[in-house]
Amino acid sequence: MKIAIVGCAGRMGRMLLTEVQAVDGCQLIGGTGPSGAPEIGSDIGLLIGPTPLGITVSDDAEAVFAAADAVIDFTAPDATVVHAALAAKHNTALIVGTTGLNASHQSALDEAAKSVPVVFAPNMSVGVNLLFALTQKVAATLGIDYDIEIVEMHHRHKVDAPSGTALGLGRAAAAGRGVALDAVKETVRDGHTGAREAGKIGFATLRGGDVVGDHTVIFASEGERVELTHKASSRAIFARGAVRAAQWCDGRPAGLYSMLDVLGLA
Repeated sequence: MKIAIVGCAGRMGRMLLTEVQAVDGCQLIGGTGPSGAPEIGSDIGLLIGPTPLGITVSDDAEAVFAAADAVIDFTAPDATVVHAALAAKHNTALIVGTTGLNASHQSALDEAAKSVPVVFAPNMSVGVNLLFALTQKVAATLGIDYDIEIVEMHHRHKVDAPSGTALGLGRAAAAGRGVALDAVKETVRDGHTGAREAGKIGFATLRGGDVVGDHTVIFASEGERVELTHKASSRAIFARGAVRAAQWCDGRPAGLYSMLDVLGLA
């Protein structure tokens, strides 16, 4: 399978390059960077090791999409919108791990998914997606008597909050209760807030150091507390999941999929 990485010179992009190179049946055929970036024109192999691959970093995303069977995108929301249109135009599967998408960004993925398979997940980790499934099940089982709080911590450089993964866990918990997350989400508490409102799903955001990603879903009731936790110690888990998703797209019909679909947990 021919796979390309957009934003290949970034920290996550380099991990994706390494993972594609390591997986049997995958062929790395290209990668992009923003126009004017110092890596443009350099050999992709030198981004991840001492051996050239004979493939250069390009600022021509359209050419990369035209040549690939699947493209993996962990870039930025506005860039992902452009990539979604290119995927549809060139019949290229698109795997999106970009976080911080708003409704208009999501609409671009929905539109592309009418033409090609699109896998979008706030977190590509196999373990985190198992946590999504468990969170929905536990929320449905325990019911409204248990308060739900989601605590997440990431490195100091992360720019969106709550994290996409935390929001994904919130959506899973809300789905378990049969409600929309937007109707019960509480992301800020400050000052004299009064007693906690029943049925709300609360979020706490921590930032510091080089934390890759820690997420805990707390179900708290009178007399007991149930906690589900996932801790990531390496970003390589996201790259492994994304490449697995790319392979899964081979031969799939157009549609918007999640990692739960990829893992058979949907």
